[in-house]
Amino acid sequence: MPSFDVVCKPDLIELRNAVDQVNKEITNRFDFKGSDSRVELNDDTLYVYADDDFKLEQVSEVIRNKFAKRNVDVRFLTFDKKEKISGDKLKQTVLVKNGLDKDLAKQVVKEIKDSKMKVQASIQGDTVRVTGAKRDDLQAAIALLKKQVTDTPLGFENFRD
Repeated sequence: MPSFDVVCKPDLIELRNAVDQVNKEITNRFDFKGSDSRVELNDDTLYVYADDDFKLEQVSEVIRNKFAKRNVDVRFLTFDKKEKISGDKLKQTVLVKNGLDKDLAKQVVKEIKDSKMKVQASIQGDTVRVTGAKRDDLQAAIALLKKQVTDTPLGFENFRD
């Protein structure tokens, strides 16, 4: 039976390259000379360090620009609250979405069921498996999900006939 998986995961290689480019630009920019501003990648989390609030906002803007240039969707990033570390230095945690959370998976299943299409959707861990009798129905389901779910970047994998 034809099927595909709905996933939410970034290209990790492009993500690492974007972080490297952010750090390179920070070291080369004049307004960051002598500061301890940097971005560290640890699994699915970015740690942004800066000397003050203005520099932290500037680093966040550089992150958004470099991610967009590397075709890593900025909707994968969730900027957390700012924390003070020693002295005036600030640290911000940026979470990278990897996998569908339960609420989003339920929303995807609900969108498919409400559309009355001849496909079935089932939650399997952090993915949603969509199966149907015809390939055209599956392609219509992909088009529907691209149109309806706009707050999170969705990917479609394992399309099988």
